[in-house]
Amino acid sequence: MVTTQLNQASPSRPVPGTIRVAAAVGEAVQEADGSAALAGLGELVRPPGASVWVDLTTPTAEQAQQVGAALALHPLIVEDVLEGNQRAKIETTDGVIHIVLFHLTYDEKVATSELDIVLGPGYLLTVHQASWDPRESNKLRSGIEPILRHGPDHLLWALADDIVDGYFPFADRLGYAIDDVQDQVVRKATPEVLEKLFLLKRELIEVRRAVSPVREVFNQLTNRDITLIDDEELVYYRDIYDHIIRLTDELDNYRELASATLDVYLSTINNNLSVIMKRLTGVTVILAGIGAVAGIFGMSEAGTALGGAEAPGFWLVTAITVGLAASAAIVLRRIDWI
Repeated sequence: MVTTQLNQASPSRPVPGTIRVAAAVGEAVQEADGSAALAGLGELVRPPGASVWVDLTTPTAEQAQQVGAALALHPLIVEDVLEGNQRAKIETTDGVIHIVLFHLTYDEKVATSELDIVLGPGYLLTVHQASWDPRESNKLRSGIEPILRHGPDHLLWALADDIVDGYFPFADRLGYAIDDVQDQVVRKATPEVLEKLFLLKRELIEVRRAVSPVREVFNQLTNRDITLIDDEELVYYRDIYDHIIRLTDELDNYRELASATLDVYLSTINNNLSVIMKRLTGVTVILAGIGAVAGIFGMSEAGTALGGAEAPGFWLVTAITVGLAASAAIVLRRIDWI
């Protein structure tokens, strides 16, 4: 294997505007970055069996136009790449496949990073933000030569597989978080728990928005007769498709669990309100009985009673009233109303 370095090594973490090209043609593997990467790019992809990877990090409009012209891309593809804010999708234009995927990161909350992939004859074009470096993916850390020599379709699988594998830690974290919120709701339903629950629901929506359409992407890649993907590579794409099916099912289960947890929270709040109303009713029963008796005798008897001149009947009625109130309190306590 012969490796030719056309320019200085690319930085470990690309900055916006970085262009990197790696080409495996014949027995030579060539890498270049910067302006040297665009020189002769059109010639690199022409030979039969060429395998070229063009990687752009947040390119400018001029850079995207130059790469589009060198690769003979349709203007709509260049426009979509520059515009961003796409959904996960797959489109075929002029025999070139345009795929949009999302890389997920977590820094206090879920953040998505769009990745545009264009698979054409003899090349793979990737456009991404500076927050993600495809060369740091698990399958490319040991070098791009072994992957690139199998063709751009194999490189597409390596990048997509790493992105999809990165979805599972997010799904697991959301699952653990939902279990924790469920325990908190059962122990004590508070507004803070409700806030956590709504935050989880928003994160679930964000993750599902990035993941769910990927299922259709790989469904088309594995079931359509696409000449740009070798038949021997289909088994790798089917493996990704299987992972996506399992992941989307898990996310659907988590969404149902989050909705069920919200229902439990609301039921708990209603039950707590019912308990409070029962206790207030019990207190009212006790005080209303005492107040009724006191109203019959009137406050005019208070002075005589306190002076000790009240007849024994007054104290008998008072004792009976207090006894009935105590009995009512005991009964209400046993039925858990107070």
